[in-house]
Amino acid sequence: MFTGIVEELGTVKKVTTNTIEIAASKVLEDVHIGDSIAVNGVCLTVISFSKNDFCADVMPETMRCTALGKLSTGKKVNLERALTLNGRLGGHVVSGHVDHVGVITGIHEEDNAKIVSVSVPYESMDYIIPKGSIAIDGVSLTVVDTSEAGFRVSLIPHTQQETDLHLKKVGDPVNIETDILAKYAVNLLRRNQSKPQVSKQKITAEFLAEHGFDS
Repeated sequence: MFTGIVEELGTVKKVTTNTIEIAASKVLEDVHIGDSIAVNGVCLTVISFSKNDFCADVMPETMRCTALGKLSTGKKVNLERALTLNGRLGGHVVSGHVDHVGVITGIHEEDNAKIVSVSVPYESMDYIIPKGSIAIDGVSLTVVDTSEAGFRVSLIPHTQQETDLHLKKVGDPVNIETDILAKYAVNLLRRNQSKPQVSKQKITAEFLAEHGFDS
């Protein structure tokens, strides 16, 4: 479990079909084999490390369903260690399980902020609402507004400086994880709507008599 608060920008050293190797420093301070580290919002398991880098397994499914397959040597990536029980939940609850790959469709400046527009698959919009939470490449952000094709977020200067989002360009793919609370709420509503309706029978004198309640 993560918070969407990026701890540092790592640098991709090597990507293969099965592994990814990343140069880092802060996330390695207390790392152990088997630890979870979110790389651009994707929860990966550390399989080896040194004082300057770590390596994680990457399944073919992960490459297919996330934007990690687009990474190459030298690329910057957002890194976050898993949340500890005594840690602060500064962003929102992020699982590290990417829902879809979105595409940046627009970027423009607005005073000190940067407004980023992202298109996502139609089914993702069930879980995205204005002023709701969303994770883009593992960064916890607040949705400014939505449309049928996507949504917009506003990046404060700190987010621009401390994450890889300031390096993104129009057309770049990004990992999208929608709010897990929204997923549970929508799933509950859908299950309730699909339940067979139980017919309600009125309690009458005839009904009571038929079931042995004669006076």
